Amino acid sequence: MIKTESAYKQAVEKLKQDKIFIKEKREKLLEMGLEEDHIELAMQPYITFHEQLKEEVEYYEQIKRGEFGPVFNLQTIGKTLIAYRIYIGMSQQELAEKLGVSPSQVSRDEKNEYFGATIERIQSVMDAMGMISVTKIETNTIVSA
Repeated sequence: MIKTESAYKQAVEKLKQDKIFIKEKREKLLEMGLEEDHIELAMQPYITFHEQLKEEVEYYEQIKRGEFGPVFNLQTIGKTLIAYRIYIGMSQQELAEKLGVSPSQVSRDEKNEYFGATIERIQSVMDAMGMISVTKIETNTIVSA
């Protein structure tokens, strides 16, 4: 997951470079006389990594526009906290200052997507970013009488 503007810019540049590399590699394999199905097989890892990075860039652009959905389970709360920080334009440094912790602590928390963080820690991060949570608990099973 892309978490900073500088990482986003690097990813966009990498996508441009990858596009050129993939095109040149394909042309080289064609010149070598490989059949199309062999070329596709050889190119698949490059294309897969390119598509993964493209999805990360698209997700970052979505969250910058505020287009992220509700949290359906608490296991994704960390990703949502990171997305919201990006959306409001707050840097990891600024969040660290508001929390009274080091920037490296915020970086570590985000690297792990807040996995294992306490409820108090999650709440303090939310408070620092002006977030509120609304919890709705539903059952997805039918209870027989």
